[in-house]
Amino acid sequence: MVTGIVAGRLALVTGAGSGIGRAACQVLSREGATVIAADLNYDSAMETIKTIPLASGANAVGDHSAIELEVSQSASVQKALDTAMEHYKAPPTIIVNSAGIVRDNWLLKMSEEDFDKVVAVNLKGTFLVMQTFAKALTAASLPGSIINISSIVGKYGNMGQVNYVGSKAGVVGMSRVAALELGKSNIRVNAILPGFIDTPIIKSVPEKVMKEFLARIPLGRQADPVEVGELITYLASEKSSYVNGAVIDIAGGL
Repeated sequence: MVTGIVAGRLALVTGAGSGIGRAACQVLSREGATVIAADLNYDSAMETIKTIPLASGANAVGDHSAIELEVSQSASVQKALDTAMEHYKAPPTIIVNSAGIVRDNWLLKMSEEDFDKVVAVNLKGTFLVMQTFAKALTAASLPGSIINISSIVGKYGNMGQVNYVGSKAGVVGMSRVAALELGKSNIRVNAILPGFIDTPIIKSVPEKVMKEFLARIPLGRQADPVEVGELITYLASEKSSYVNGAVIDIAGGL
């Protein structure tokens, strides 16, 4: 018998090819969910699926799958829903919006193209996935949990990231509105603000800047992506059944 706090649930995770998205897939699976790993890079999404235990023994779960998804394109998001419905005969009741990119530069040097691309993926992409999959949940009269990944810099700001910070602050505001609107359909929406997590995005931060930030973190270290995956899974589960519209830091006290 499958056990775990999300046993028997179907989860869609965007940005699942690495970092927080991959860790979310691993923890959700460990806790009994069937996972759809979605990423712009299909091969990376498949690699994530390969890191999940096979459906046998104590970790037995449903058949996981990987899909290619460009979150900033509505047609791609709709195709992802259609594929999930065809394969699993129901929409996922856990949606994790983890897809995100950076295109850093100073405000006075930021190109319009780099600004638009980051906002398109991080903010618009979160909107499109929320809207598309929440419509499917309401049509099926199913409860759900949507977890949107923002960033601690969306709260405090960070030099050289005007586009990224703007997009992540927008995710927070959008999550709060979605929680108000979707709560009546028993769909909870919460946002997580990770700090310095050991992910590919963080590897782009200059060493000098990294040392300065680590010095400001009371716990004195980066987080393992799995630590974020644990929080995501808690918010996906009924253990957080009255948590809605929350914005939760996971930043070691930064």
